Amino acid sequence: MDMANDTTPDGFILLGFSDNPRLEITLFMVVSIFYTVTLVGNITIILLSHIDSHLQTPMYFFLTQLSFLDLCFTTSCIPQMLVNLWGPDKTISYLGCAAQLYIFLGLGAAECVLLLVMAFDRYIAVCRPLHYVVIMHPKLCQKLVLLVWVCGIFGTLVHSPTTMKLPFCHHHQVDDFVCEVPALIRLACGDTRTNELQISVIGAIFLMVPLLLILVSYSHIAKAVLAIQSQQGRIKAFHTCSSHLVVVFLFYCSVTAVYIQPRSHFSKKGGKFLTLFYTVVTPTLNPLVYTLRNKDVKGALKRLFGKDEMASED
Repeated sequence: MDMANDTTPDGFILLGFSDNPRLEITLFMVVSIFYTVTLVGNITIILLSHIDSHLQTPMYFFLTQLSFLDLCFTTSCIPQMLVNLWGPDKTISYLGCAAQLYIFLGLGAAECVLLLVMAFDRYIAVCRPLHYVVIMHPKLCQKLVLLVWVCGIFGTLVHSPTTMKLPFCHHHQVDDFVCEVPALIRLACGDTRTNELQISVIGAIFLMVPLLLILVSYSHIAKAVLAIQSQQGRIKAFHTCSSHLVVVFLFYCSVTAVYIQPRSHFSKKGGKFLTLFYTVVTPTLNPLVYTLRNKDVKGALKRLFGKDEMASED
C-alpha cells in the first residue's frame, strides 16, 4: 500500500497516445471534424423535431432526447480531449476528472435505458399499430423520459463516488483519453475487487438487461414484419426499425467491450480506440443514420430549405 496515495490528488494526467505525437495530431484533426458534425447533426434533429409538425410524434420525441444526450455526452469529454491531444499538457484537475466521470457515466447509463425505451416504441408501432396512439400518449412518453434521466442519475451516484475514493497510485497517470471507470480502476494501487464487482453489477443492469430486452422486442418485431402481406409494408416497417438497430449495435458493442472486464489486457490496449469510438464516432453517426435512412427527416429538411421555393410555386 505504500505505492498508493492516501490523500486526494491535485489532478490526473490523461496519457492517451502521448507516446505517439504524430498520431495525436492526426486524432486532434479527426476528432475536431467529428465533434463539429456531431454538434451540427444533433442540433439539426432537435430543431427539426420542434419546428416540423410531421416530426412531433413519440418516435421523434425520443430521438430528440437521444440527440440531446449525445450532445451532452460528447461535450462532457471531447473539449478536454482536444486540449490534451493538441499540446504537451495532458493534465486534468481532480474536480474536473470527477465532474467528467459523474456526467459521462450518468449520460451513458441514461442512453442505455433510452435505447430500450426507443425499442419499446418501435415494438408498439409495428406489433400493435392500431393501439399505438392510445398506448404511446404524451404523458407516458414524458414518464418514460423521466425514467431515463432518473436511471442515469442513479447509475452515476451509485458508482462514481466509490471510484473517486480509490487509492490512486502516486503517478496519477490515467492510461486513457477520459476519466472513465475502467481507466481509473487500472490506476488504483489498492484492492479494487469491490469496484470491479460493482461495475459488473451496474454493467448487468444498464447494459445486459436493456440489450436482452431490446433483442426480445426485436424478435417480436421480426415476426410481425414477416407476417405483413404487402412487400411495401414490410420494407416500410424494416426501414422504421433498422436505424435504431444500427445505433444499438454501435453503442452496445463498443461500451460492453470496455466495461465488462475493466482490468483486462484488451480493455487496456484496445479500450482506448473503443473509447474514441463510443465518445466520438457513435454520437456523430447517430444523426447521420437517422437522417440518411429516414424519409420523414429528409422530408423535413427539404421542407425547411425548400420553403421559399415551395411558396413561390404556390
